[in-house]
Order: sequence, then C-alpha cells, then structure tokens
Amino acid sequence: ARLRRFFAEGGAGGYLFLIDEAHNLVERGRQMYSAELCKEDFLSVKKLVKGEAPRFAKRLEACNKILLAMKKECENYKVLDNISHFGIQLMNVLSETDRYLEECVDKEVRETVLDFYFQVRSFLNIYDGLDENYVIYTEYQENGRFVLKLFCVNPAANLQKCLDKGISTVFFSATLLPLKYYSRMLSTRKENFGMYVESPFEQKNRCLLICRDVSSRYTRRGYEEYRKIAEYIARMSWQKKGNYMVFFPSYKLMDDVWQVYQEEFSSGWVRCICQHASMTEREREEFLEEFTEESADTLVGFCVMGGIFSEGIDLIGNRLIGAAVIGTGLPQVSCEREILKEYYDAKGEQGFDYAYRYPGMNKVLQAAGRVIRTRKDRGTILLMDERFTGRDYRMLFPREWNDAAVCILENVEQQLGAFWKMEEKK
Repeated sequence: ARLRRFFAEGGAGGYLFLIDEAHNLVERGRQMYSAELCKEDFLSVKKLVKGEAPRFAKRLEACNKILLAMKKECENYKVLDNISHFGIQLMNVLSETDRYLEECVDKEVRETVLDFYFQVRSFLNIYDGLDENYVIYTEYQENGRFVLKLFCVNPAANLQKCLDKGISTVFFSATLLPLKYYSRMLSTRKENFGMYVESPFEQKNRCLLICRDVSSRYTRRGYEEYRKIAEYIARMSWQKKGNYMVFFPSYKLMDDVWQVYQEEFSSGWVRCICQHASMTEREREEFLEEFTEESADTLVGFCVMGGIFSEGIDLIGNRLIGAAVIGTGLPQVSCEREILKEYYDAKGEQGFDYAYRYPGMNKVLQAAGRVIRTRKDRGTILLMDERFTGRDYRMLFPREWNDAAVCILENVEQQLGAFWKMEEKK
C-alpha cells in the first residue's frame, strides 16, 4: 500500500519524509519488493476453469510444466540465473485471466481466480524491474508447496525511487546500528550522512551485566543450560521486588526454560506469566496490564525476542525494573538467510553479519531498551550469552553500553545487589 498523493507517478513535491523505527524498513522493504508464485496454485486454478475455458487451462498447464521441471532439479532450494521462458508464459496466462474474469459469473470461482490474477500481476511487475539487487530461487516449503521467488536481497534501489519523490528524508531509530549497514540498505545515495545522538539517560541509572558462563547456542542446549538460565532469572528477581521481563530467541527455548524454572525455582512470592503465539489484541493488553506500578509481589514475564513485547512498548517507572535477554537474537537458518549471506559474501562484504548478526543484535537492543524509558527509570539488564563478551558483538554495542560488566552465576546477585543498594541510598 502506498500513499498516492506522495508516490503516484508525477506526484513529486516538496515533501520531507520522517521515517520512525527505521530499523524495520530493511526487512519490510525486502518483503514489499519481493514476489513469489506457487506451483500448486496453477493446478488449483486449472481444475476450476478447464471445463469452461480450455484455452486458459492450456496456458496454466504450460506454466505448471515449467515449474515441474524446476521442481525436479530442486532438492531444498535452488538459485536460478534466468526465468525468461517462464516470464513469457506468465504474460500469456495474465491475458487469458483477464479474458476469463470478464465472463465469469460464479462468485466463488471468480474470487479465487482474481486472487491468482493479482499474484501473477504482482510477480510480473517485480519481474520487469529485476536487477543485481535480486536473487531468483525455487524452494520446497515446510507445508510441501513448491515456490518460485523473486527475492529482493537489497531494497535500497527500490526505496530510493520513493525517497526521490521528496526533497529530503530523515530515518531515525534508537537501534539504527551499525549506521553504515543501514545507510547502505535504505538508500543508494553516497552523500547521505548519519548522526549519533547521545542517550539522554544516565548510565548510573541502570546495571548492565554480561553473563559469560551461559549460552543459547544449539550445541549447548539441554537441561544443564536450561537450568543455568532459569537460575539466572531467579537470582535476578530475588534481588528486588518488582516487574521483570525475560526475552528468548524462540518459543521452543522459552518453553523449555519455563518448565525447568517452574519445577525448580518457582516461589510463592514470584509470579510468572508467559507469552504465547497468536495472542489476540485483548490478550496482549491483559498481559501488559499485569505490569503494575505498585505490585504486591514480584512478576516475571517470559517473552519472545523480536515479538510484540520486545519493541514499541513503554512500561515506565516501576512497571518494569529489569530485563534478561537470552542469546544474541540470530535469525533461524533458512534458505533466504543463506542466500543473503552468499550474496554479500560474493560482494566482498561480511555476509554472516548482513544476514544474521546485525538483524539479531537489533532484536537484542530493542529488548534491552524496554527497561529505561524515561530519565527517572532505574533498572537492570542481563545479556545472557558468552558471545556478548567477544569483539564482534562488543563493536555493535551502543556507546552508552561501554560500562557493561561481566558476571557469572556465582556473583550475579552480588553485583545486582550492589546496584540496588546504591539506588536505595539515593
């Protein structure tokens, strides 16, 4: 969807674009300027129309045969160099779909064919603009469907076409780091400049600890690691009565740690609530309403990093006094992440950083940022993964994190306790 008064052809004006939460625009841009078609959809539409529109059905079958040949050569996913033969057949399908929709009277069939028509038209629109910023690939999806996708690996050129409709653009976000990466992903202009605004919140108002004896690596996952994470959560919540959030990289790890925590560390004066997938708007509101300014006991909310509670919420004052971030937020390995990695490696960039580390670290920064929302807020932050002690991650820390201290399970309470004692003296 686009605001036509800004972005319609010939609509350029004296606009100044202010883009908030700009860190989300990289992935959003990739989604907006990518397109895919599914082999099974061609067969479904063919079955619907073959009795009354044999010519249309024939065009659909021609595309299906090409996709079938691609499918036979694809084991998991396969990058393709060219699909010009398929593009020609798609244009024939689009013409026949137009003709069919003019005559179709069955409402349900018409709606199905119309949805298919929009998918094909969107695919061809993207196909017309293919350039070096795209990778074409086929993939078997988890549900068994076979997909051909035009993947926009770098959305900067497409976004720039929209930005050029205005005279200037300001991208801003509390987590637009590293600045060089976002500059390259959001615009093609070389003369752009970035400005790092110092945090308005004093460092002494929060305690930032890196837990170096724990990890969320897949090779480390098991009861021993889950118990250590659970004990860290318990020790954090024991130090001061109040509300805490714990952010996990996945629902699976959250559920595993939750189970160990409930069995071994639950207590009558610490109450726990847990985010679940597909929460309704009302359930989200009820979850946040639990984080009250003055609570009779301690509350620990188990949440997912990158989810609805790790970004864009403001629990100020005593509504939230601490957060633990489990792991480095790395996205799950997938064909698109691997395609991104290979694409940027081939360009001489750090492919792993572009595909995994930078998006992951952004989730970490967003989750940690829930604790201090105003100048009066006080709180603690635990970064629970040994990888945060390494140079690759330390270089991605914001400047105000230069006071991060390292802890282990045996001394975390001592360091947290010292912070809260100092706050009480104030």
